[in-house]
Amino acid sequence: MIDPPLLLQAYRQGYFPMAMEDGRIGWFSPDPRAILPLDLIRVSRRLARVVRSTRFDVVIDRDFQGVMRACAAGREEGTWISEDILESYVALHRLGVAHSVEAWRDGRLAGGLYGVHLGGAFFGESMFHHETDASKVALVALVSHMRARGMTLLDIQWVTPHLAQFGVVEIARADYMRRLTHAIDNPCTFM
Repeated sequence: MIDPPLLLQAYRQGYFPMAMEDGRIGWFSPDPRAILPLDLIRVSRRLARVVRSTRFDVVIDRDFQGVMRACAAGREEGTWISEDILESYVALHRLGVAHSVEAWRDGRLAGGLYGVHLGGAFFGESMFHHETDASKVALVALVSHMRARGMTLLDIQWVTPHLAQFGVVEIARADYMRRLTHAIDNPCTFM
């Protein structure tokens, strides 16, 4: 397990951990870095209808560990979410700085995401879905939640085709670090 103060200090410096194939923990700070500008999120008309519908019940932190395990299980190419990583983020969750946004349907976890919150920043770590649109609904809910609390930075780490549809952009690491410093100094609460 990664010591929580060390893990939080890494986030403050622009780094995040991933388990490697050999079991070691690697530390990453991509350049360029992917972010989702909160005021520029793109939501298709179809997804907007799903968000407005009552198909999913969106909640925060009902089953943080379940979200992490589902994220780990959903990777065909292997996962960077080892038991050490899971234990580390569960420890952060107990400290109130790691959170999950979850989409539930008929009493079952249908999709969601998790990440770390520091000040006005949220570092999205992973997402999953068991039902179509569930993770997308969770992401839209996260952005709405962040905006309502005055948060300013949603770190996505890397652009993926799935996330590109929402308006994720890449910025130089130097620009990211400026935004990160400003966001962390913003005294926002997540809950």
